[in-house]
Amino acid sequence: MHRTLSKKLKSLVVLGLAGTALSGCATMPGSSVPAGSPITQAEAQQGAQYHPQFVSEFGGKVEGPQATYVESVGQKIAVQSGLANSSSAFEVTLLNSSVNNAFAVPGGYVYVTRQLVGLMNNEAELAGVLGHEVGHVAARHSARRQQAAQQNQLLGVLGQVLSSVVLGDSALGRLGQEISSTVPQLATLKYSRGQELQADELGVEYLASAGYDPHAMATVLESLAAQNALDASLKGQESTMPEWASTHPDPASRVSTALQLAGNMTGATNRNQFLNHIDGLMYGDDPKQGVIEGRTFIHPVLRFEFTAPQGFYMVNGTTAVSISGDSGQGQLSTAQFNGNLETYIRNVFSAIGGDQTQLAPQTLQRTTVNGLPAAYGMARANSGQQNVDVTVFAYDFGNGKAFHFATITPAGRSSVFQSMFQSMHRIGAQEAGSVTPRRIDVFTAQRGDTVQTISSRMAFDNAREQRFRVLNGLSANDQLMPGQQYKLVVRQN
Repeated sequence: MHRTLSKKLKSLVVLGLAGTALSGCATMPGSSVPAGSPITQAEAQQGAQYHPQFVSEFGGKVEGPQATYVESVGQKIAVQSGLANSSSAFEVTLLNSSVNNAFAVPGGYVYVTRQLVGLMNNEAELAGVLGHEVGHVAARHSARRQQAAQQNQLLGVLGQVLSSVVLGDSALGRLGQEISSTVPQLATLKYSRGQELQADELGVEYLASAGYDPHAMATVLESLAAQNALDASLKGQESTMPEWASTHPDPASRVSTALQLAGNMTGATNRNQFLNHIDGLMYGDDPKQGVIEGRTFIHPVLRFEFTAPQGFYMVNGTTAVSISGDSGQGQLSTAQFNGNLETYIRNVFSAIGGDQTQLAPQTLQRTTVNGLPAAYGMARANSGQQNVDVTVFAYDFGNGKAFHFATITPAGRSSVFQSMFQSMHRIGAQEAGSVTPRRIDVFTAQRGDTVQTISSRMAFDNAREQRFRVLNGLSANDQLMPGQQYKLVVRQN
């Protein structure tokens, strides 16, 4: 979560992207030019216009040798599309985001998060992911629309995202649909199953023409499937589609189709070259954006900490922190603050309601939480099938800064978040300085090394072996091979 945060509902959409790479891949509205045609001037201008906003929304751009390497691989695969004759026509950006995502926009702009790169195990997989995204652009999967029609469609999609991903498929989600009208147009569109399969096909084609092993498309899909299943397990959820993300259309057929497309073709994977380049890459949350440790969120830059209720899990986005559980959902973010908490809270309620729903706190009370001046308000609304309680709990951090929780629960159950509201507190310089990032450490397996002994060094408090296996694309029965390189996640010294 950055020092300067965008509007709450905009951040909900961003948070909803977590775990949707290669399924809910993002794109800006494209043009109606024929598929396979070169980049047009209008597309180039459009991509350039939105590029800074995408970079900002996804945590900023990673700089340095790792980013340069990702850019070179991306340009090599993108030029296979025929969208341009020169690889320099494509701008490939490694994003400082801890969610697994990749996307491309018309105009030659291609993006991948460092978290997704860290999940990969060879250069061919990186090329396959980026080739898939470029394939969406080359196939012109998003057609040019009139601005008004485009906005209406985007808002409809955003309502679905809020409902199914952030707020849950419930009455709470339907309230999310009502408030989605306040979300800007910078959003992601899900592709149809046919479009995803076509992008996979193009990605495999690009891999082969660039000299890579086309089977990498299938192996990276499998790694993403395993990561999604592990994430669901760690959150106490069941994964009904263990072979791929539950949000993805027909996952099994996509993996098998990718294998069929690759057939007997062979090519380079450049495993060691890839691993050597990503050695030291940050993994998980960037302390500059705050970190999640179990149920506790710590922001060493903004100097605060809070703990989610038992049974809830958090997702740290670049603009807000989401808190989700069976009995409610919420997020922590910020807004413009003039020094008056009551006015601040009323403005947050107004933003939640948007133009269509007049939402205002029915109660407003001041309090103090761990020395912080605070205030809270609650409103009861009807989602169509049941009453829900919307609570905004805000804190004055001084110097013109305020942060607030906004939560939605079934009516009468808002107290589930009370412990979280009361846990917010400042942290000192020593505690802030103790927060260090996790990084990928590439090592060479020696004789006698086992998955069990090596995975014990993973910088996590739980599921170390499962995390290690997913990170390295190992099945439940795979063992380490002496002389081969693998990845660990360690704390930076």
